[in-house]
Amino acid sequence: MKVSINLTQALELCLAGTPLSIDEALALDNNTKDSTDALCDAADAIRRRHKGNTIHTCSIINARSGRCSEDCKWCAQSSHHHTGIEEYDCISEEEMLAIYRDNDAHGVNRFSLVTSGRRVPPSQIQRFCCLFRKAGKSGSMKLCASMGLLDKDQLQKLYDAGVRRYHCNLETSDDYFPSLCSTHSQAEKLATIAAAIEVGMEVCVGGIIGMGENMRQRLRLAEQARLAGAVSIPVNILSPIPGTPLQDTPPLSDKEIIRTVALMRFIAPECTLHFAGGRARLSPKTVSRMLRGGVNGALVGNMLTTIGNNIDQDLELFRESGYSL
Repeated sequence: MKVSINLTQALELCLAGTPLSIDEALALDNNTKDSTDALCDAADAIRRRHKGNTIHTCSIINARSGRCSEDCKWCAQSSHHHTGIEEYDCISEEEMLAIYRDNDAHGVNRFSLVTSGRRVPPSQIQRFCCLFRKAGKSGSMKLCASMGLLDKDQLQKLYDAGVRRYHCNLETSDDYFPSLCSTHSQAEKLATIAAAIEVGMEVCVGGIIGMGENMRQRLRLAEQARLAGAVSIPVNILSPIPGTPLQDTPPLSDKEIIRTVALMRFIAPECTLHFAGGRARLSPKTVSRMLRGGVNGALVGNMLTTIGNNIDQDLELFRESGYSL
């Protein structure tokens, strides 16, 4: 059955906290093809109603790099691809603390250790727990972790070390994921997410757009993340990395990216929508439109294997867009 909804109806629903269905959001996309600004203005109104004018910032450290057993087609760290990235088992305490303190001095809200691999082995989890305890004593940032498909016992150890949010991306919709990765499933990811919630953590669940998926699949990703219990949905834009199977993937247009994130706000009206990797290639005008078009969070500083955005420039842009920090 064909779904019909106009922008006014969609806005009223989401201001009241009712998410649109995927079919409703797709109908809204079709009905607003020639009015992207109107779509973004409505998404911004939903953001202001549910999230206010505070920008949520986070930073990450590549705490273990390379030699990953998984075959994710987008990833520079997979041992199945030849990308020439640096490989190491664990970041040094000195380097971690230097990066932590620099981000803390800039007023960044959250700090995460991110590791390559299917999961951190049980024999190494205490090593990372020690790093989290050191960080927790060194400043005021809240601690997050992204360490793969952990079980409840490992997640409890991280919680006891001060970690209060776990990040586990679904990456894309459930129907598209098998074409991009064959060595693990979304069901395994959802089990980790559920276990993190069970030990008392918040969860951050998002993915990557621009990997060949369609708009329905992008919106399905946002819906799955919301239903999994995500408080934050990071949206990465694919950075095609030489040596990976997606190295020649055509980039999404700025308009497509703007509209995708605005529509995600209608799918997840009460979640934080986080700018994440790939943002550096966007024009300042595009970033500004998105900051007033549904987005209310940002990953700042360098990413895992790519260069990110200058923190001071980001903070100034957030202020210019009407956010408090």
